[in-house]
Amino acid sequence: MHLGNAIAAHDEWKTTFRTAITKNETLDATAISDDNCCELGKWLYGEGKTLFGKLPMHAHCVATHKIFHHEAGAIAEAINAKQFIESDNMLSAHAHFSLTSLALTAAILRLTKEAENSAGFISLVAKLSK
Repeated sequence: MHLGNAIAAHDEWKTTFRTAITKNETLDATAISDDNCCELGKWLYGEGKTLFGKLPMHAHCVATHKIFHHEAGAIAEAINAKQFIESDNMLSAHAHFSLTSLALTAAILRLTKEAENSAGFISLVAKLSK
């Protein structure tokens, strides 16, 4: 799992939402709300938990990721309800979604740093280099 890719993938949601608003598209709000469907979620609950589940930042990252998907799901529901002005407001820089997105990026970066200092990271690097 390349955590930099996870950051980029979660940043792309804002574009996805704006496109859906512009094109009057319907989104799968249930899947978007689920924090263990995306690549990062699968990793956090799977291999990431196995390798780094004892690190304090892992729990923080999981919690922040869950909130992110909750906020994203609320935006998808607003879009599906044709509440385009409201959904656009939910994407503003000071709205919960944007703030949670920033918090998730910070949590991923802190988890990466904490993981680099752990024995699990050393094991992972050794495994990948074989």
